[in-house]
Amino acid sequence: MNEENETRNNVESNAEGSAMSDQLPDRLSVNPSSPYYNEEILARDVGIRFKGVEKTNVEEYCVSEGWVRVTAGNAKDRHGNPLTIKVHGPVEPYFRDKEPS
Repeated sequence: MNEENETRNNVESNAEGSAMSDQLPDRLSVNPSSPYYNEEILARDVGIRFKGVEKTNVEEYCVSEGWVRVTAGNAKDRHGNPLTIKVHGPVEPYFRDKEPS
């Protein structure tokens, strides 16, 4: 249990540290119940390019593992959350308020 709390604290501190700079975290989620959720970074309007195509339905991404979790249409699980599919490939997160390089 302590390892899980330490991991969450590390994730939160890493996410907070990167909020001050223009670096995006390795992993980010739009779900507030996720340990990878960071409201400050999401407020800056994050865009995701997956396999060279901009995606607007990404729920979560991980750059180092090379995957995104996208919504599966309008389908919902039994708790009312959107169903998601994990898709593997190159992930390029960026801030939309900055010029693409």
